[in-house]
Formats: sequence, C-alpha cells, structure tokens
Amino acid sequence: MGVYLSSPKTEKASEDGESVRLRYGVSSMQGWRSTMEDAHAAYPDLDSSTSFFAVYDGHGGQVVARFCAKFLHQQVLKHEAYLAGDIGTSLQKTFLRMDEMMCGQRGWRELAILGDKIDKVSGMIEGLIWPPRNSEANGHFAEWSSEEGSHSKFHGPTCGSTACVAMIRDKQLIVANAGDSRCVISRKGQAYNLSKDHKPELEVERERILRAGGFIQVGRVNGSLNLARAIGDMEFKQNKTLPAEKQIVTANPDVTTVELCDDDEFLVLACDGIWDCMSSQQLVDYVREQLNTEHKLSAICEKVFDRCLAPTAGGEGCDNMTMILVQFKKPVHSSGSEQHQRCSHNLSDVHDSGLDSGQGLLQTDTSNAG
Repeated sequence: MGVYLSSPKTEKASEDGESVRLRYGVSSMQGWRSTMEDAHAAYPDLDSSTSFFAVYDGHGGQVVARFCAKFLHQQVLKHEAYLAGDIGTSLQKTFLRMDEMMCGQRGWRELAILGDKIDKVSGMIEGLIWPPRNSEANGHFAEWSSEEGSHSKFHGPTCGSTACVAMIRDKQLIVANAGDSRCVISRKGQAYNLSKDHKPELEVERERILRAGGFIQVGRVNGSLNLARAIGDMEFKQNKTLPAEKQIVTANPDVTTVELCDDDEFLVLACDGIWDCMSSQQLVDYVREQLNTEHKLSAICEKVFDRCLAPTAGGEGCDNMTMILVQFKKPVHSSGSEQHQRCSHNLSDVHDSGLDSGQGLLQTDTSNAG
C-alpha cells in the first residue's frame, strides 16, 4: 500500500501539564502512515515568564522534526534578541539558525544520533569511524559554534519539517510559522488563524520560488514539495547568490504578535493532518463542545484524531496527527465590580489567507520572505 499501512496505528502518545498562566494537553498519532514523522515541544515554563509550544511536521523523514524539537527552543533562549526581550526576532533568527546548525560536522552527528534515513545516505561507515563523543552520549553538549566546521560530504538534510511555534509571555502571544502546520486562537468562540499556510501557489511564495530559479508543477515546488517554506530540504537552498530568506524554499517564518485578553479561551497548534479534515472554526467549535464535559485536554486532542481518521487508506484523514491544546487560565478578580480585561480591538482579516471565510488572520507584526 505504498506509504500507507494495511491498518492504522491508533495508539496515542499524550501528556498534560500546566503553569500558573495556562494548562495544556498534547497528543500524537501515527495513523495510516508507514512512519511517524511529527514531533512537538511543550514547555509551559520555558523560563520564569515564558511558555513555549511547537509542532513540527516532517516530510521525507522524521529527523529534521526531531532535531527542531530538541534544539529550537534551546536556541531561542540563547539568542541575544530574546535576552533583550524581543521574542519575535529571536524566533525568526532561530528558524534560519536550524538550517545552519544541520549543515556542518556537529549537525551531521546530531542527525545521525536522532536516526532516520539520513544514516543510510550520509555514510554509516564514516559514522563508525567517527562515533558520537562521550560527552554527547551522556547528554552533555559543548557549545555548538566551537565545532561547527563544514563536513566533507554532508551538506545538510534533504528531508525537512514545518515549524509552528507559539510563545506566551504575560499578555503577549507570539507565533512563528514556516509551512502548513497552523496555530488558531478561539476568541469568544470565533476562530482566528495566527499563521498562514505556506503553499506554493500563494503569490508571495510563487514570486520567491520563480526568482530563485525554481518552478511550480502540479502545486509542488520543482514538482516534488507541496510546501513553500520549511526547515531542512537543503536541495532547495543551494543558490549561493541569494540569502536564506530568498531561496526556492525558505525557513524564514511569518511572525505574528497578539495581545491576549479575557475573551481569549484557548489556542490550538496542529499539523496539517488535522487541518486537512477540519476547518479552523470547525475545530474550535468541537473543542468548545468537548470542554463542557472533558477536563483532560489531551483527551480532547485524542478525540479529534478519532474524528479525523479515515476509515480506509488514501486521501484525507490518513496523515500523521499531532495537536497541542492550550487553555488560558482566567484571572481571579478581588471584587465583582472589577471589569475583566476586554479586547481593545476586533480581529479582522489583514490579507487573504486562502482559507474559508470566518478564519481571519490577526497579524500585527510579520516577517515575510518576499
């Protein structure tokens, strides 16, 4: 059955957690696919004031998604812009940094440790001669830049991954996205997209692809990749005359900043295995319905998977599925006369996201790879 199993793997890997500001549930399921290529990260207390949630949807292999789940949040924390309080810039630079990190000697070793097809195509014989260092095997890593020299044979992974990240600090929500995983917020029951699906047919993506020397065939970049932005996929990033933001495929994310208010109920991050089956509003409606009777957030994610799973292999409902549900805890007011913090403005479309009506994207700050 090609990329599909004879029967779906419906076992779910789930977890729940919380901080003083929020609680979350996350789950993932392989489904009909022959391999599981999704990864995720959930850190409600990334530091004393910030939460971090991300979904990574791999393609052509799982290793880039795993690499991002292991290192992306660490690199955000280390970035000088983050230390200066600029979360959006730190996210944007870190997405691009992932590609840089994977292309050298250290990156090759890390990808080999994480394991995937890359072991077969990048030289296991060399791996036997050059095993992971003892400090790495024990989970302790030297500073990356101290050993980042180029590799004689390996120039980066040919597989790739989407990345959709949401960070929350106080009343500020920052979303960075590259690819077609999606982040949606429910505000008084209305679904608003906080990311844009980066498909090749979108005008800004198409223009960059063509200018970089690529082409679009049957809705795919160079006839193969159905995404216009992703981490990894280094075969599409070989034009030495162009910066990373202007390559055929780029890891450069859109960055969206939103001021949260008491009308905001919950946040969903999910890979396209969910959005292929449900619109943003349909998912928000379903989650709100489930919250009336189900307290465990990961259980709601699991129910979404069961609802989306196709009865037979082929078509929608057959992809890997990963979903993170983040519910905001409401502030406790000391007096009934105190007013909750209401939203100071209405959400509205700022550009055509190519999605169904009623799924507008609130975007107050964006970084495009035009």
